[in-house]
Amino acid sequence: MAEIRGEGIKELIPQRDPVILVDTLYGATGSEADTGLTVPEDHLFCSDGCLTEPGLIEHIAQSASAYAGYKAKVGNEPAPLGYIAEVKKFRIHFLPHAGDELHTHICMISEALGVSLLAAETKVNGEVAARCRMKIFIKPS
Repeated sequence: MAEIRGEGIKELIPQRDPVILVDTLYGATGSEADTGLTVPEDHLFCSDGCLTEPGLIEHIAQSASAYAGYKAKVGNEPAPLGYIAEVKKFRIHFLPHAGDELHTHICMISEALGVSLLAAETKVNGEVAARCRMKIFIKPS
C-alpha cells in the first residue's frame, strides 16, 4: 500500500478541521496499522505548546478510524463512523510538543458485533509517549 497523506486522509476518516489529529497513514495490514501526526502548534487539543491527554486519546481513536477507513476503501465501501466506547490501561510517559512527529501503531485484538478492541502505542523519536487499549463502537451503515 502507498502511504496516504494530507487531503487523502480525509477520505478515510470522518473528522474535519479543526479536530483532525492524523495526517499520515504509513501502512496497514489485515490487523495492524501505522499512522502519524506532526503536532500543530495552534491545534484545539494543544495547550502550553503540548498535545494534551485528550488529544493523545483522540489521535489514537483517529488512527483506528484511518485503519477502518482504509479497509473500507479497499472493499469499495464508505468509511465507517466510530465512537470511543472505552479506554483502558492508558499510560502517558510524556506529552508531545508542537512540531513533534507522532508515530502510532495500532493492533486490532478482536472485532465482534460492531465493537473493535485494539492496542495502541504512540512514539516520538522512538520514545513511547503513550499506550492504551481502546474499544471502538462502529455505527452500522
